[in-house]
Parts: sequence; structure tokens; C-alpha cells
Amino acid sequence: MSDVDQSAEDTQPKAMNRLVNKLTKEMLWMYILRLLQERPHYGYEIKQLIQNRFGFSPATVSGYAIIYRLIKDGLIEEQRTSDSPRKYYAITSKGANAMSEAKQFLTRTVNIVFDKTG
Repeated sequence: MSDVDQSAEDTQPKAMNRLVNKLTKEMLWMYILRLLQERPHYGYEIKQLIQNRFGFSPATVSGYAIIYRLIKDGLIEEQRTSDSPRKYYAITSKGANAMSEAKQFLTRTVNIVFDKTG
């Protein structure tokens, strides 16, 4: 974390820091599925894309733990090609449905919670 990021974090209420953490690192599965909606990616590439696109950097171990859980839950699948030793991950139709349900839930929640917020 840069000094600028750290100073901004120090001035934010702790509740805001917790919210950011909950909606980024603790909800990593949504960011992974979002990237896989575009095309299959390999593990390290997913980590880099999350950092570049969404502005936070999950721990490598956390990313792989979530990937394995997503596979177990049937939300993504592993793909291999004969020309690469890398494992690529692709979203399944169950994963696409999970993203739709998550969007509906978050949209409904934001609308209910922030209905009086300008």
C-alpha cells in the first residue's frame, strides 16, 4: 500500500474501511467471476487483472482458495490446452446465474439501505 493509500485509509472511519474490505477481499468470488465472463484466464492473470481493473490486490493464496471453492461449487471449470501447461478457468452457466442473482441482491440491498441518502 502506498503512503497516499495509507493516509486516506487513516482518515476514513473504521466502518468504511470494514465495508471496503468486505466488498473487495471478502467477496473475491464476484470479481473472479466478472473477469471470467469475458474469457477464460489463468490464476496469476486473474490476480493481476483484479489489481489493475478493480484497484485492490488479493493475496495469492486467497485467490487460489476461492478458485478451488468456485470449482467445487460448479461456478467455474478448469480448462487445459495441449499447447500450454497453465490451467485456465472459465465461468459455467451456474456461475453466470450466480452473478445475476448477486447483482439482483446487491441492487435491491443498495436501493433499500440508501433510499434516503443523496
